[in-house]
Amino acid sequence: MKKFMKSTLAVAAGVAAIAGAVTIPSLVSAWGDSNGGRPSYTIDEINSGVLGDKIVFNSISDGVIGDEKNFVGARENTGINAGKDNVWNGSDINVENGKEYLVRLYVHNNNPKGMDAVAENTHVSFNIPQESAKDIQINGFIKADNADPQEYWDYVNFHSDTAFHLEYVYGSAKLENNVHDGNEGGLQLSDDIIQAASGGILFGYDEMNGQVPGCFEYASYITIRVKAVYDTDYTVTKQVRIKGDADKTWKDSVDAKIGDELEFRIEYKNISNGPQEHVVIQDILPANLEYISGSTELVNGRYPNGAKTESDALVSETGITIGNYNAGANAIIYLEAKVVDNNLACGKNNLINWGRAAINNSTVMQDWAQVLTEKDCTPPSDDPEPTPTPTPTPTPTPETPSELPTTGPEAIIGGVIATGSIVTAAGYYLASRRSLR
Repeated sequence: MKKFMKSTLAVAAGVAAIAGAVTIPSLVSAWGDSNGGRPSYTIDEINSGVLGDKIVFNSISDGVIGDEKNFVGARENTGINAGKDNVWNGSDINVENGKEYLVRLYVHNNNPKGMDAVAENTHVSFNIPQESAKDIQINGFIKADNADPQEYWDYVNFHSDTAFHLEYVYGSAKLENNVHDGNEGGLQLSDDIIQAASGGILFGYDEMNGQVPGCFEYASYITIRVKAVYDTDYTVTKQVRIKGDADKTWKDSVDAKIGDELEFRIEYKNISNGPQEHVVIQDILPANLEYISGSTELVNGRYPNGAKTESDALVSETGITIGNYNAGANAIIYLEAKVVDNNLACGKNNLINWGRAAINNSTVMQDWAQVLTEKDCTPPSDDPEPTPTPTPTPTPTPETPSELPTTGPEAIIGGVIATGSIVTAAGYYLASRRSLR
């Protein structure tokens, strides 16, 4: 599924650039609506109560604030944050080799009732195709269980006259709003935000609990960074399998249990017409995948039967140098890791392991493999094990009493839950809005 998803989105981006209109990729068409179809509202209509209790996202189209349906934009990362004066391009970005770009997703629950109109189980995500192309489309998604419609998507296109790919910058996902101040760096979000196929991340206004209240006061901006890299004709693929499993097939994704040991495979191949020098391979393990020391093995033309490396630098910031490769040559790097529970969340966890290749310390390509694991946090039962009833010793039959014994009242254990609500007025719709990045 991963490979098919990437290919579909890359083709759709190219079609959009040629035809002059956006073609919705088939795999994301079910996410709801982008720029057409759903109603638009003005601020006056919102404040007059047109929504009632209905929750919608990013649907205000007004001369004062522009069109919220265009909620994904991008700009070059110059290192300068001009606040409200930043210029975000919501349609097309012309990229240059090696430059970084900020991609922004705006999240606004349009209902003005504040804490009385909270979106529940809200998720946000981006999809970054990994193919090489001259036109690449990044999609941004918002989804909430009680919104109508439940799902929203928008996009921004990246273009170059030279084939390129977009490399996500790890650790770059940030949240900025009235709680998490962008001037102080904002709140760092999980890198799982780029896994749109797996639902992205649970999102919230002040904490990541899925709850987003209505009104501008609770609007948020999410940014990620991507790097444009012109391609030099080589490929990288990353796959995984469970060590010792009867099924030896290499896969893009596996289901594993805590304690399972996994085998990963990174393949580099030179598909150009000339040699490529100083090839470096790096593996980026997420939290809860623990590298097994000494497990790195290189297979190539020089070592057809494999050669163990003398260090564990593969999983370091530098990676390992695997030499020079002529046209058509390839290399495969194997490593092993164990699923551990350092900070696993209760329920399902999506662990993404990335493999990277670089040539001459400049051009970088990468691919990923996915490990799905589940943590059971069901609390143990408080009921003690029943004590076996001993076999009674036979006793003489007593005489039947003339009256039954009197017993005391039963003890009743109960609990009282206090309820309350926070009521906010709807007339301050613009009062708390501030300029964010």
